[in-house]
Amino acid sequence: MSSSAPRTAAVLLGAAVVTASAVLPAAAAGHAPHHRAPHSPVVVGAVQYDSPGRDDRSNRSLNGEWVTVSNTGRKPVDLKGWTLAKDGRHVYHFKNVRLAGRSSVRVHTGVGRDTRRDVYQDSRQYIWDNNDTATLRDSRHRVVDVKHWSGRRDR
Repeated sequence: MSSSAPRTAAVLLGAAVVTASAVLPAAAAGHAPHHRAPHSPVVVGAVQYDSPGRDDRSNRSLNGEWVTVSNTGRKPVDLKGWTLAKDGRHVYHFKNVRLAGRSSVRVHTGVGRDTRRDVYQDSRQYIWDNNDTATLRDSRHRVVDVKHWSGRRDR
């Protein structure tokens, strides 16, 4: 019995070394997983990245570009402190938005007056491209949902 104890310890130590050697390079290379929130009924929904009509940077054209955030659950969700981001430079911060169950809010690019169904980033330039990613984070900065799209302009 005493001869099997060192052998078992050696096997366990070897397994730990193999596991650590597989995990550490991924973390060091920046491939560590994002901190994800527990499953949330709130998701990134429909996206309109190519505003209809003329792309003339008018407020009307800018507001033709939007991303929908939808609550697929039955209970309301308070989005205060949540963010919708393209990257570190283009981040929309939700303020006093309470998203009712089974409802959506459109986050428009341009300037406007916030309502229950529409909020505005107050940007004077287009944000979303035809090959882009929207990341939704909760008030604890945990990733709730990510949506990537790829398309082309037909003009």
